Amino acid sequence: MSRELDLEQWKDALVTACKFGEEEQARALVLKPGPRRARALLEAMMEDEEGLVRQAAAFGLGELGGTASARRLEQQLVREEARGDYDGDSVAEAITQALGRLKDAGARSSLIRKLQRSSVGAMDPADLCTMARALWRRRHLELLPPVRKVLEQLTPTAPTALHGLLMLLEMTPEELRRWAQDMSIPPELKEEVLSVLTEDIPAALVPTLPSFISTARVLLETTVREEGASSSYHQALLSLLLRHREYLLPLFSPETCSDLRSLARTLVTTTTLINCAIRAAVLLQYVGSPEDADLLLAHRPAEPILAKVFDDAAQALRPPPVQ
Repeated sequence: MSRELDLEQWKDALVTACKFGEEEQARALVLKPGPRRARALLEAMMEDEEGLVRQAAAFGLGELGGTASARRLEQQLVREEARGDYDGDSVAEAITQALGRLKDAGARSSLIRKLQRSSVGAMDPADLCTMARALWRRRHLELLPPVRKVLEQLTPTAPTALHGLLMLLEMTPEELRRWAQDMSIPPELKEEVLSVLTEDIPAALVPTLPSFISTARVLLETTVREEGASSSYHQALLSLLLRHREYLLPLFSPETCSDLRSLARTLVTTTTLINCAIRAAVLLQYVGSPEDADLLLAHRPAEPILAKVFDDAAQALRPPPVQ
């Protein structure tokens, strides 16, 4: 009896960790029973009626990896797509993310087949973003033909994450650097590139980021004046930088860090673009100077939770008191 109770507790803990995005804890739980036993338990969880349980199983199989996981995940993906309900869509998203993490070559083929059978024009932008990011993680030149073909079938519309993926697959780092600085390119398309890069930014593309930052500064006047495409571009850029801050910021030159500081200082003063302002406040605590603390406090929002973000950033910038 105690053994069964232990297994039930393990499953509940894994489901809870996945539900709340506690990935490190979830990874540790997946490995706890040992690979062979964990696979059997996760396979059983895939048959559960509750969507959250199947999502956790998808995460676990993605962590275990291997050809068997890729095959099982693709089988389940087809089943989830056929459900046509909220649970099915949520589990399909978790499976897509898991396939993106798998190193097995079969995972890329599974994602390509999903792309080919998807009604991309009817897909929610968030689902398209999940698909594009997973494909980017499994990037390879063999992705180019199917991605191009799918995009050719779309009626003219606003740029999507798949357009961003195609740009990244087609261009060399130097071409991407020049493309990012070309102000004739719509910021909406550059935003989609940044969104895909947020999932994974290879070392070869890090030197292109100062060009995206330079474009952000050019767009800054429009962003402050009106909430439009350029504000979304700034949100995408700041999200990328914050997600990978420990990796990226030490690699930037003093000039690039200075540009970021100037960008963040302006954005924290905006009152209509609160999403940009919040991200800028967090970034400023990493690229700012002690004197920026007064700016943060002067423009802190009235809402207490948002105000705390500004307060924490200001406190981080102030030098510690002399003992």
